[in-house]
Amino acid sequence: MTEMVFGAHAPEEDESGLMDWWHTVDRLSIAAVIALFLIGMVLALAASPPLALDQGKPRFFYVERQAVFGVLALGVMLFVSTLRVRTARRQAVIGFLAALAALALLPWLGTDYGKGAIRWYSFGLGSLQPSEFIKPVFAVATAWMVAASTDIAGPPGRTISFAFAVLVVGILVMQPDYGQAGLVIACWATIFFVGGAPIKLVATFVALVVGGGFLAYNTVEHVARRIDGFLAVEVDPLTQIGYATSAIQDGGLFGVGIGRGSVKWTLPDAHTDFIIAVAAEEFGLLFTLAIIALFMFLTMRALLRLRRERDMFIRLAGVGLATVLGAQALINLGVAVRLLPAKGMTLPFVSYGGSSLLAAGIMMGLLLVMTRKRVQGDMTDILGGRV
Repeated sequence: MTEMVFGAHAPEEDESGLMDWWHTVDRLSIAAVIALFLIGMVLALAASPPLALDQGKPRFFYVERQAVFGVLALGVMLFVSTLRVRTARRQAVIGFLAALAALALLPWLGTDYGKGAIRWYSFGLGSLQPSEFIKPVFAVATAWMVAASTDIAGPPGRTISFAFAVLVVGILVMQPDYGQAGLVIACWATIFFVGGAPIKLVATFVALVVGGGFLAYNTVEHVARRIDGFLAVEVDPLTQIGYATSAIQDGGLFGVGIGRGSVKWTLPDAHTDFIIAVAAEEFGLLFTLAIIALFMFLTMRALLRLRRERDMFIRLAGVGLATVLGAQALINLGVAVRLLPAKGMTLPFVSYGGSSLLAAGIMMGLLLVMTRKRVQGDMTDILGGRV
């Protein structure tokens, strides 16, 4: 038990200086994140002025806030990436408990900002969305529990993590926030799969997900409406999906030109959930494909670096974090092109939103911790019998 609490599943590390960090961190991934942030700034300049003017705010109000939160997010990412694995794990577990408490208290202390879902804490000058922050720390906490369960006489980590997953998903569904709940489910399922989950538990989990989806469709009006709209043969041109679909089609290969798009004047979430529609309309398909390529690069590069990692906790945590990053981007993009039912989901580092940007910075910082080079044998050595 002492080993579980104080670090049974992290390799020994020395406190590293900046030079050591620079030589071991994945610099190409950092460059890709900075590129996504810069793209987000360009799209904020294109998408947010209509909303700001409509609300009586200065034209570049949201652009300036995006810049501030984006720089903070990059700073958080770089700071977190310098942490030792054990330190990052402990802080993430504490952060998970804090985020879980914040989620649980939302019905009493939160606000819905008139959107029908209580997801935010209002602080006057800004707001905080706990569901954004729980995703990266949930991945690390789940990996810690699953890895600890492999110890001799270790705790029942798989069962405990399953209980926490059900609790988190239950709270998110009650908000309701089915998109974030889906990300938590995907993260937990991936970590369990990679960690060698018993087939009975996997089957039970799949049955619960299918049953929960069927129940939501038959009891929650807006869920049924979104799924029916997704399955409809024709798209209503006056819906969010309709506007986004038209914008993507109008953009063609090279776009209609910077500032000449129309979707930002009709879509209330053009600067957040449907930012890719603005990108496709004003900059075209090639620019949109470049954004997709950056997310694919970040996800696949992390998985490839983790493939050589010996430590179970690091592998599981890294896979869980990469899953959240890739799945969130996939959901956002899939909704915009009508491959998935509509749901509120930002595009990491690109969409506007303080909570989204800061949480993405934490997530990417933790992923950089897990993918740093370490002086150790790797899985190739083990499989080849050289250890």
